[in-house]
Amino acid sequence: MAFSSAYRPDPRFASLGDEFGDGVDPAGFPQATLRYWNGRWAQAVGLGDLTGEEKERHFHRFEPLPDNQEKPLALRYHGHQFRTYNPQIGDGRGFLFGQVRDGEGRLLDFGTKGSGRTPYSRTGDGRLTLKGAVREVLATEMLEALGVYTSKTFAVYETGEQLHRGDEPSPTRSAVLTRLSHSHVRIGMFQRHAYFDRADLVERLMDYAIEHYHPEAGEAQDRPAAFLERVCRASAQLAAQWMAAGFVHGVLNTDNLVVTGESFDYGPWRFLPHFEPGFTAAYFDETGLYAYARQPESVFWALQQLAGALSLVGERDSLIEALSKYPEFYKDEIRRAFLHRLGLAETDLEADAQFVTDLLNVIRESQLPWESVFFDWFCGAASEERAKTGPNAMVYGSDSFARVRAGLMARDGVRPERLEHRYFQRETPVHMTIDRVEGLWAPVHEKDDWTLYEKTLAGIGEAREAYDLGRGRKGFL
Repeated sequence: MAFSSAYRPDPRFASLGDEFGDGVDPAGFPQATLRYWNGRWAQAVGLGDLTGEEKERHFHRFEPLPDNQEKPLALRYHGHQFRTYNPQIGDGRGFLFGQVRDGEGRLLDFGTKGSGRTPYSRTGDGRLTLKGAVREVLATEMLEALGVYTSKTFAVYETGEQLHRGDEPSPTRSAVLTRLSHSHVRIGMFQRHAYFDRADLVERLMDYAIEHYHPEAGEAQDRPAAFLERVCRASAQLAAQWMAAGFVHGVLNTDNLVVTGESFDYGPWRFLPHFEPGFTAAYFDETGLYAYARQPESVFWALQQLAGALSLVGERDSLIEALSKYPEFYKDEIRRAFLHRLGLAETDLEADAQFVTDLLNVIRESQLPWESVFFDWFCGAASEERAKTGPNAMVYGSDSFARVRAGLMARDGVRPERLEHRYFQRETPVHMTIDRVEGLWAPVHEKDDWTLYEKTLAGIGEAREAYDLGRGRKGFL
């Protein structure tokens, strides 16, 4: 077996008991064509030297990893979906496959998508389209490059089945995906046990989450409030990172938010082409509930549901006090996220907040391409000459941009040597707007030509290396 010493199996979730997941069997697929393998993260968890046959055995047929979880578990949870409570959901086309430790000792989960039917599939077939898998790869790779704490797409196999879907041309190709993340403990998991008035299970789940994700809360006298406060801080950071990335998740239901503050589960998603507060990702989001500018509030609403579930084991007033810190956490994190994306040092909280407001106002009024602004002005003054000669130079030289330009010049660039990377020799940055995504899929769908897709992934990799926004931050190599 080609497992290195960095492979550290540690299957912990199953110890929670039968109330938290159902043992299931993975689907059998007629074909195994490897379409994506995350070599960086495979190396990080000791799986970088697997042979092709070993990859297929564990990430297509889902035979248990050595000394790991013995059987896949379809996790149990409920959730508010577009703010309507649904007690009929759970892992309907995925399962928890195994758990490992990374180099820093953090617990990570292998979860699947499209791996077959479970007790929660209802009328679904438990499958994933190849296009859906490709979109998830693009989302996770781009978000990681832009400094967002996200799950990682670990492996994708095309499975040789023909699927029928109402929202895309059918029949369409099928795939099974494995993701690597630091947690699959969703807010909806707490809601499920609260729904059945099982304070003992809420507390057991909270203790698990504290032990593995928020150990500082374990030292507090009021553990539920301390836990909630840390989830609020982590979630505020995630919401701010989405905003700075110009990302719209699309379905911020409580079953799609986890207690680590990690972005995951990419169905409908989009990146902003231009700054538009009402921009939505899902065609069925007719009221704009999860529009770009409403994401921070949507996260806060979900945290209120977590507080409600924790009220079975915690004191109401202290939970309210912990929850009430979210707006201040977000205010702090939003300016930090934008400055981090721009490669600029923080100054004063209020001054930085005003600078971000000025920047957004100008981007909106000028309709500058969202991604280009951060590319053109990375590290502030150190990029001035690039910005002056780039495709957006006219806007940058205008009076309307003067206040933002002054703010850029007044702030120190953080590690401006990053600008020496070849990525910054490009005229325009890699972006992942919907037209680009559809353009990448078209040659795959029509001619099975993966050239443009692979070239784009290489470009995203260059952006990740150049920006280097993950250095010293959790969830990044």
